[in-house]
This record gives sequence, structure tokens and C-alpha cells, in this order.
Amino acid sequence: MAQPSSNGNRPKLSEKGLLTPDNCVVALIDHQGQMLFGTSNFDRQGIINNTVAIGKAARVFDVPVVLTTVETKSFSGNMWPQLRAVFPGQEPIERSSMNSWDDKNFVAAIEKSGRKKILQDDQIPPRKALLYKTLNRI
Repeated sequence: MAQPSSNGNRPKLSEKGLLTPDNCVVALIDHQGQMLFGTSNFDRQGIINNTVAIGKAARVFDVPVVLTTVETKSFSGNMWPQLRAVFPGQEPIERSSMNSWDDKNFVAAIEKSGRKKILQDDQIPPRKALLYKTLNRI
């Protein structure tokens, strides 16, 4: 039987450790124009559309979202405008390190959410960067 969540309005959705709106935070990492150039084996517009869909789903389900970018001024450019439009009042955390987990402000934002499960959506080169950052988090 579902129990009330910390939100009060929504039943607790999982007793088996699955991701729910009550136990996870979404980290959208390095979704910037220059980073798309490293992605040649996927449709770039599809990547943008899927990332925006993740952002919209997080907003609909009231899941905390942490936005972060790397070196916007010197190399990577700003976060995609399509994604910024989903979170108009939220400034991305600017980093100088390619590894988001090396940045104290990013780590603090994740910890501030109070959530232990992290859905991490990373732009650069997807498999390598995501694996590296996930291993650093462990």
C-alpha cells in the first residue's frame, strides 16, 4: 500500500529503491553548444530534444534540478537556450573543471537537495564522461 510522501500530496511511489520524484535529483551537465561538436554518432537535435524532455519531466514531477556548465566564456558557450527556457529563473553553476564532481558549488547544490539518488544527464562524450563522473561520485 502506498504511503504519503514528504510532499504530502503524492503517495510514496517506490519501496524498492527505484527513482521517484521524492528520492532523486536531476543534474543536467554541460549542455552547451560547443559540446555538441564532440557528438557525431547521434542526431544533435534529438539530443537537445531528449534533454529538454528530461528537464520538463523533472519540472512536472517537482524533482530538484541542478544545472551546470563549464567554461562558458572561453570555450563551451552558454547552455542551450531550449534548456534555459525550461528553467528561466535558475542560473547554471559555472565550473572551470571538466569533472563536475570536482566543483564544490556543484557538489553543494546536489547535497542541498537532500536526495541520495542522482539522475545525471551529461553532454560530453556521453559514455566516457558519464562513466568517469559516476565513478568519481562513488
